[in-house]
Amino acid sequence: MRLLRRILATAATAAVLFPLSACGSGDDGSSGDASGRIEGEISFQTWNLKANFKSYFEGVIADFEKQYPGTEVKWIDQPAEGYATKLSADAAGGTLPDVVNVSPDLAAPLARAGLALDLDKDPAAAKFRDEYLPGAWASSQMPGMEGTYAFPWYLNTGPLFYNKALFKKAGLDAEQPPRTYAELFDAALEIAKRTDGKVATLANVPTIEDFGRYGVPLMNEEGTGFAFNDAKGVELLTRYKKLYDAKALDRQALTATPESSGQKFLTGAVAMNPGSALDLENFKTQAPSLYENIGITDQITTTGHVNMYVQNVMVNAQSKQKPAAVAFAHFVTNAENQMAFAKQVAIFPSTKGSLDDPYFTQEDGTDETRVRVAAAKSLKTAVNYTPVLFSDQMKTELRNEVAKALQGKQSPKEALDNAVRAADRLLQQG
Repeated sequence: MRLLRRILATAATAAVLFPLSACGSGDDGSSGDASGRIEGEISFQTWNLKANFKSYFEGVIADFEKQYPGTEVKWIDQPAEGYATKLSADAAGGTLPDVVNVSPDLAAPLARAGLALDLDKDPAAAKFRDEYLPGAWASSQMPGMEGTYAFPWYLNTGPLFYNKALFKKAGLDAEQPPRTYAELFDAALEIAKRTDGKVATLANVPTIEDFGRYGVPLMNEEGTGFAFNDAKGVELLTRYKKLYDAKALDRQALTATPESSGQKFLTGAVAMNPGSALDLENFKTQAPSLYENIGITDQITTTGHVNMYVQNVMVNAQSKQKPAAVAFAHFVTNAENQMAFAKQVAIFPSTKGSLDDPYFTQEDGTDETRVRVAAAKSLKTAVNYTPVLFSDQMKTELRNEVAKALQGKQSPKEALDNAVRAADRLLQQG
């Protein structure tokens, strides 16, 4: 489950750079649309899913082949480590599978290289658009390009967990957690003050999605450059600097990973941490005392829209069996198959109406259903705040500049200016 969570959070993704020879002309690379007979052999590549979901995918493939006699699906499952590199090599070598599991940031370079089918332009694919949540469909739209380059697949989001025992220890009302950024920062400073800096509230420095949730414009309207160094972005980083100075932000936050931050929360070293329904079982088995004191509240935003993580299914624009590839990509991501998958693991369908199913709307008194119901409701209007063009290199540049600001080596404004310049430079190189 930990590895699946990494996929859901796109923590293992990396920028993929393709040589111009990958697509030749730079157009969609296709030899016609997908409006033809659904037949032939196609390849389908997933991202580290076989170990836990072998029977599910074999069943989906069998159902598809039964529905479309004359088709055959060859399933390929790649490990999480090196997945981006493998995609790059396949793209350059002309061996990219017909249907590929991608996150939005991995789809972006493939789309620019002309290897991702534009679903909006292809009649056989475009007819399915209204089956999906608008925010999910938009997750594979690229700034500066027209079109949509992958079918939405499964989504995830989650609440903000907090440790009621630590709130009580600091003299705060454990039944009234922060619900706004102002309340969050005030509570964090109060907890640090009342525990003499021994208990931090947060374990992570702000990431690009945090700037998005705070209402910072991340890119310019043309999608040609980044814009998170505006006054609101500087305001957020300035507030984090105040937390860091007061020890309300964990001292190891500058080098923290999602795993290490989760461990900090698990052991009671920090008072709050974002998560998902997947975490509750982990709390129950690994930290029973934390589970007994777990508080659950909503993600904090200024926009009214929570962040969502999304996985998509892309069709190779150069597939020799394009009708079958489009049909299978849609089949994998249709409402029935997404619902079946969601009941095997704590994820959410991207199809309209699915989140209205009783499975996602009715609580049974457990924390698990409480989280699931709340998350499903928020996903209807959720946004993938991480720009599809924001690569891992850009994330590293932002993290490095943020660290310098928190340490007082430069001002928040200087840090974000530097991060934007570096991201814009990498964007132009890509």
